[in-house]
Amino acid sequence: MSKKTAVMEWIDGRLKADPRLAREVDEILSEMRLEQALAALREKRKLTQRQVAKLLGTSQPYVAKLESGRVKNLGVGTLVKYAQALGGTVTVRIRPRAHPMAAHRARLKKAG
Repeated sequence: MSKKTAVMEWIDGRLKADPRLAREVDEILSEMRLEQALAALREKRKLTQRQVAKLLGTSQPYVAKLESGRVKNLGVGTLVKYAQALGGTVTVRIRPRAHPMAAHRARLKKAG
């Protein structure tokens, strides 16, 4: 395992100190993984964005936006349509946070 750099240590410290920032970073990373998964599925099927657009009944620029994360409020229906067009599936998983009560306690403390 490689040693963390000073920058990585600093980032970890910031994320631990600021739960709101940590949530925002986690959301952004989740979106990036989703977009990478869309592009990876297309590439695995050896299809171009233009070919996927034709399957979806949309334009190549829209597919490019989907894969780059520039589509705001991307719906589950769009994800399912994209995945099914390429022979894939979408799985939604809801997991508890590592320390769910910590965030709840912090909100209570702040409110009262």
